[in-house]
Amino acid sequence: MRKLIVQQWVTVDNIAAEEDGGLSFVPGEPFSEKTEPAYKASVMGLVDSVDTMILGANTYAMAKDYWPHAEEQGEYGEKVNNLTKFVASAKLEDAPWGGFHAATVTRDPAATVRELKEQSGKNLWLGGSLTLMRSLLDAGLVDEVRMMVCPVSLGKGTRVFEDRRNLKPIEATAFENGVVILRYAVEN
Repeated sequence: MRKLIVQQWVTVDNIAAEEDGGLSFVPGEPFSEKTEPAYKASVMGLVDSVDTMILGANTYAMAKDYWPHAEEQGEYGEKVNNLTKFVASAKLEDAPWGGFHAATVTRDPAATVRELKEQSGKNLWLGGSLTLMRSLLDAGLVDEVRMMVCPVSLGKGTRVFEDRRNLKPIEATAFENGVVILRYAVEN
């Protein structure tokens, strides 16, 4: 069975979005010859382990104008753009993705994820989309949470978790750029 892996960029104090919804704490440098090989391997390892991306409507709105044109992201951007995508939205009728295959709009993301998990293929990846993540956690559909912890504390903003979650550590890796990747299995 395929797994649903959630990835969240966070601060050390568990903030996933600034008060204005921004993510200025996330390092924005695209991959280059200067990128630490171990960090690049970890990030590429995730994108290589999935074939489907799940997005909430707000995350889709932020991503659709950047990623299809993010040539500076190189191989990583190419792989992200070529993933099959589903957008959870009650309002969208379609979800174009630049010159790449459009995302499929789903009105029932939990049912869609259940169906996708039963199909053959690589794992599923949900990036950002806190409201959607929380609803899929409540539905028992999230298998792994991958926290990309940035070396900054904000004090205020939107926290990843609003209530108790039992997580089992899988891996913790620190990188030269200051990012620490924490991987947890979700105990349902």
